[in-house]
Amino acid sequence: MRARAVRALAACVLVACAPLAHAQSQGFLRAKDGQIVGETGQPVLLRGVGLGGWMLQEGYMLEVPGEGTQHSIEARITDLIGDEKMRAFQQAWRDNYVTKADIDAMAAWGFNSVRLPMHYALFTAPIEGEPIAGKQTWREEGFQRTDALLSWVKANGMYLVLDLHAAPGGQGNDNNIADRDPSKPSLWDAQANQDKMVALWQKLAERYKDEPAIAAYDIINEPNWGFADRNDKHGCNETGNAPLRALLERTTRAIREIDKRHMIVIEGNCWGNNYRGVLDAGLWDDNLVLSFHKYWNGTTRETIADQLALRAKWKLPLWLGETGENSNDWFARTVQTVEAEGIGWAAWPLKKIRYNNPLQIVPNPGYARVLAYWKGEGPKPSAAQAEDALMRLATHDIRFENNVQHPDVVDAWLLAPTRESGMPFKPHRVASAGTDIDALDFDMGRNGIAYFDTTAANESGKPNTDWNPSAAYRNDGMELTGDGVAMQVGEWIQYTVEVERAGPYRLQIVGDGTFRARVNGAIVQAGDVALSEGRNTLRIEALAVGTLQSLAVDPVRD
Repeated sequence: MRARAVRALAACVLVACAPLAHAQSQGFLRAKDGQIVGETGQPVLLRGVGLGGWMLQEGYMLEVPGEGTQHSIEARITDLIGDEKMRAFQQAWRDNYVTKADIDAMAAWGFNSVRLPMHYALFTAPIEGEPIAGKQTWREEGFQRTDALLSWVKANGMYLVLDLHAAPGGQGNDNNIADRDPSKPSLWDAQANQDKMVALWQKLAERYKDEPAIAAYDIINEPNWGFADRNDKHGCNETGNAPLRALLERTTRAIREIDKRHMIVIEGNCWGNNYRGVLDAGLWDDNLVLSFHKYWNGTTRETIADQLALRAKWKLPLWLGETGENSNDWFARTVQTVEAEGIGWAAWPLKKIRYNNPLQIVPNPGYARVLAYWKGEGPKPSAAQAEDALMRLATHDIRFENNVQHPDVVDAWLLAPTRESGMPFKPHRVASAGTDIDALDFDMGRNGIAYFDTTAANESGKPNTDWNPSAAYRNDGMELTGDGVAMQVGEWIQYTVEVERAGPYRLQIVGDGTFRARVNGAIVQAGDVALSEGRNTLRIEALAVGTLQSLAVDPVRD
């Protein structure tokens, strides 16, 4: 199934989204009366993607089992190929994971902004590595890579949000997202870590204070810490959040000593969502944006009621700064809900080895053997074998031109939220020779519009892929198998076909279930059907449990 998916989608051209007008024409963005606006006061809706996995690796994006912190990944690689070659791998990874081609593609698809998750250690040394305690040693790599990304973003008329994803010491007990080492002081346990974070933001402000293509400074990604109760590991029950407010306020003041214009994004505790106590003493700046993150829950307006209440009370703009890791239907419904409230968003992430993102990394077979060893399912590869596999991953597999492109995911974020009809996933043209349609190539769109499945998304509160257990080919809420599409009673899928000439055609449904067809909305029996010239829709409904494999549409011969 996986090989079939890769071959088919590698040849697939991404949807032709009409790009938005150059976002940068709006100039410096700012918060005003609960909205993000441009320099002339017009509202600006950020539609972006986060570059997760580039400056900061998370184990799940590389399919690494167990602990997924970046430093633990580096330790595993060092065990295989040594420290020097591990560092060469990491350098190659950062050279190739995001290039101008990735940003050009994002702009062409229709995204107008980029969120950059930064690892502090690319910009400055950890506190335990400082030659003089309390001083800051600056590292040029992070600044230079940010400069390069900014140039690519500006070339496409987009905005860039700087996001401190891994703060010095780590900002929470979800260690993977901040590369936190629990054996060392956290951001909250060491004043020196907080000093370093503030100094880093001042350094960034000095560098970018006059740059309108920078949309905002996202000060700390997803704090998750029990301040009053250490057993509340992720701070979801915290009511005071005083240390968080103090650090946000201090960092803002430090930035404002240098930069008066850029928006400052703040995130609450509990992965960015618990604002209890954070704002109670009043606002400390007139250009703040409240970010929230959204995963694995419902998509109705009620699911963002708390955030809307904060906006109404404090007159601050909302930004859905991170969301994703779900089905296409969930993406589209989430965007539909937040954009109806004037809230922009940033999808997460652009690419990883798994399939439910715009780009998918397909690792070489040697890397699969490395993973098998790490999972305890295979022998340890030799140093030469491991080096070859890892360097091919970092110099070839992760590059844009070698990624699998997922048009259905891009469509879900940008077009499906407002479209009330299906869009062809692949062109199906019926000419004099007829055509065969693979069951997997049904239309793109929301559940109930392009298809209907009883488990179209994950709203369980836990990360999984229950909408498509095969986790392959496409990210829609139908259960794909090696043989076709498994369907329950009452489920249906739709195909848009372009017919060269009106007339009678023979429709054949291939599968092991009982199915009924609708042609342009009318129930028909499989067999002879009338098709109009131009666009037609074929909807296949399951009357009994079964697997749809393919359709054949052939002209009726005299």
